[in-house]
Amino acid sequence: MKKSLLTALTMLLVAALFVGCGKKNTTPGVYLLNFKAEIDTQWNEVAAQFTQETGIPMKVVTAASGTYEQTLRSEISKSAPPTLFNINGPVGYLTWKSYCADLKNTSVYGWLLDKSMAVTEGGGVYGIPYAVETYGILYNDAIMRKYFALSNRAVKNISDTRGINNFATLKAVVEDMGTLKAQLGIEGVFASTSFSPGEDWRWQTHLANLPIYYEYKAKGVGDLTKIDLTYGPNFKNIFDLYINNSITDRKLVGRTTVGDSMNEFALGKVAMVQNGNWAWTQISEEKGNVVKSEDIKFLPIYSGVAGEESQGLCTGTENFICVNGRAPQANQDAAIKLLEWLFNTPTGKKNVLEKLGFVAPFSTFGPTERPDNPLVKEMFYYLDNPAINSVSWNFPTFPSQEFKNELGAAMSSYAVGSSNWDQVSKTFIDKWAEEKAAIQ
Repeated sequence: MKKSLLTALTMLLVAALFVGCGKKNTTPGVYLLNFKAEIDTQWNEVAAQFTQETGIPMKVVTAASGTYEQTLRSEISKSAPPTLFNINGPVGYLTWKSYCADLKNTSVYGWLLDKSMAVTEGGGVYGIPYAVETYGILYNDAIMRKYFALSNRAVKNISDTRGINNFATLKAVVEDMGTLKAQLGIEGVFASTSFSPGEDWRWQTHLANLPIYYEYKAKGVGDLTKIDLTYGPNFKNIFDLYINNSITDRKLVGRTTVGDSMNEFALGKVAMVQNGNWAWTQISEEKGNVVKSEDIKFLPIYSGVAGEESQGLCTGTENFICVNGRAPQANQDAAIKLLEWLFNTPTGKKNVLEKLGFVAPFSTFGPTERPDNPLVKEMFYYLDNPAINSVSWNFPTFPSQEFKNELGAAMSSYAVGSSNWDQVSKTFIDKWAEEKAAIQ
């Protein structure tokens, strides 16, 4: 009898503990799976401030560079999955649509300046862009001014870097600078072309956007199931310019990272590097940085396309935020609360501008509410010029991460001399068609 009573009491105690744990685990909170490794620290600072102001717990997990889809697949299947996550546009939505809550009735969608930017299906809104960004060729104007002051420079038809408005001129300047490295005090014109595992996104995504942009533009379309890669030679032009005029021998690109590139640029070892406006944080915070904010500028990525003199920077977004519709409703509500706090409260907006550095596409931000980032100022230098045409971000239509991985591997193999450019073109065309067919 005593034994039965003891057993019953023990079972009741265990049950009580499980109930207590269950209540604790279901406390409404926000779990953000962060897409951008370079702002991991900043997101955690934002999370702490959000919790302090609202009392809502917030957790941030940052995926390693190049592993977001893999990390999301792992995390979203757990008992406490992310409540907020990223998709990279319509193609990403096809993968994650069963998890994406409809956000059409949220204030955040209501604030979106250009509703056509959202990821939609039917009457629903499933992904909202939260940052407009730009990328191109960053350059250190202090080094470039030094070059243009040289009496023995070969390029005489322009007097400053703003005079570079096509690939032929860019190539002439870059190659001339390479012969004058000692006088300029640099070790290479371009920073390292990074191809360490997970570090090739600047090439297989951002640079690869250029031939796709021009093919879409020529054909008057917004997507293709099969591509001709008409502008493949232009793609090769600019990639060759990078790897042949880099601080790092092209045979060693598989050992370098984006961090290496930012370090080389920050320390004044090189004059140029391809990256986006988000890179200023990395550069400015690099120990030993010598690049002044007034000296960091942007050039468009010229590749030899006819009429590119009017080409601007690559401007758009792949940052679409989604709320996990399978999470408890209280957690979904907390996630919406975070977005409202971020984009429409004084403290939240201050974090967006000063910590996260986003150019937010919402009506809650005025024209003067922009991040204090010299590359954002450069972005608007081009955007505010009516004679300049921005290059849209078409890589959200790229068929899959697997496609990007295969393309990156082919580009790396070409760079180190293990294969020829025909293999890059074949991979680009064939893998595109194969992966597009898989998602139809």
